[in-house]
Amino acid sequence: MNRDMLNVYFVMGTENCNGKDPSFVLQEAIRGGITLFQFREKGDTALQGQEKVSLAIKLRDICHQHKVPFIVNDDINLALEVNADGVHIGQEDDDFISVKRRLPAKSIIGVSCHTLEEAAKAIADGADYLGVGPMFFTTTKKDIHAVQGPKVIREIRDKGYTIPIVGIGGINNSNARKVLEHGADGIAVISAISMATYPSNAAFELKEIHKTVKNNSPI
Repeated sequence: MNRDMLNVYFVMGTENCNGKDPSFVLQEAIRGGITLFQFREKGDTALQGQEKVSLAIKLRDICHQHKVPFIVNDDINLALEVNADGVHIGQEDDDFISVKRRLPAKSIIGVSCHTLEEAAKAIADGADYLGVGPMFFTTTKKDIHAVQGPKVIREIRDKGYTIPIVGIGGINNSNARKVLEHGADGIAVISAISMATYPSNAAFELKEIHKTVKNNSPI
């Protein structure tokens, strides 16, 4: 995959929008410059069944209208039903090999990793990118693992792995620079955009931080 897809990676479901219409939030985020979108519909009041499918299709169409890839979190059946561009799986989800067998050949598959060992396995399996975290403390996810910090990304890079990496977990415009400087290709955020008063402005600020860091990178 093109690692530029990970520059500003927006993750969202209905529970993350603070009552706002998810379609509006996504459109604003795209206007601000996000480069990849992941539909993550989880939580106590998350949509189920046909309501979830309908929202996924609506958000997918918005993404495709603007040439932003549409990824589904964890739910392989949903990804297949709505013809998503790929899926993102965690360490507790279905194993990579079985997921890859079920998806179309060109599908993007991202894997959440929390340690160098998990990263090495995901790379060996054939992951297209790694989502490494949590970078910082976050209350967005209830099943959060221990905070790892950007040092894990540096450990992966120091081993010579060049796979595309996006940092995730508690990232905002005050700490995004640190994640990128440790070797991440991009930053994945939920509430930094979805809960912002002006999601487009929030996305744009993160995009500018990414541009500034990468333009100054010696690599």
